[in-house]
Amino acid sequence: MDFDSHTSGVVAATVALVNALTPGHARGREHAPSAAEMLSSAREALGAVGDERPVQGDVDDLAAAAGRLRVVFEHVEAGDMDAACRHVNGLLRETRAAPELSRHGDGPWHLHFHTPDADFVPSWEAPMATSLAVVLGNPYADRLGVCSAPACDRVYVDTSRNGTRRFCGTTCQNRVKAAQFRNRRAAGSG
Repeated sequence: MDFDSHTSGVVAATVALVNALTPGHARGREHAPSAAEMLSSAREALGAVGDERPVQGDVDDLAAAAGRLRVVFEHVEAGDMDAACRHVNGLLRETRAAPELSRHGDGPWHLHFHTPDADFVPSWEAPMATSLAVVLGNPYADRLGVCSAPACDRVYVDTSRNGTRRFCGTTCQNRVKAAQFRNRRAAGSG
């Protein structure tokens, strides 16, 4: 499932940024990254899409943006599409997301959703909010989710063909399956 090459890349970066910079639980463990870990994770999350890299001074603003973006996934997971859409509309207004065709060197023209003179964090939050709007505005809106494994609240976008993903990754899926196996085995021998 591919929205379009640029939007899909920005959605993937959004998921990576939200998971890297928001506190909570990941794969059965508490997730509270240090400032240095957050910078490294932000660089990794954003590196696949853009040329500029965040600096330590961007981390707090990126973490705040990730928290605002996370709310969209939580609303979708709760089945409240209206709240998710209202939240994204608010983010689009706050970030002043506006489509503009852009080109890097001799590369192909593509849409950006921030003004050319935007600071680093708004230049990411605007397209991230826009990419979530693209997802919410099509028949695959329910493909955003929060991991259903115990002690994990990381987000994901389900790009599978059948749209039945419930976990942030295979680690959580395997943890749940192993626990279910142990429970069945214990119930059968008791």
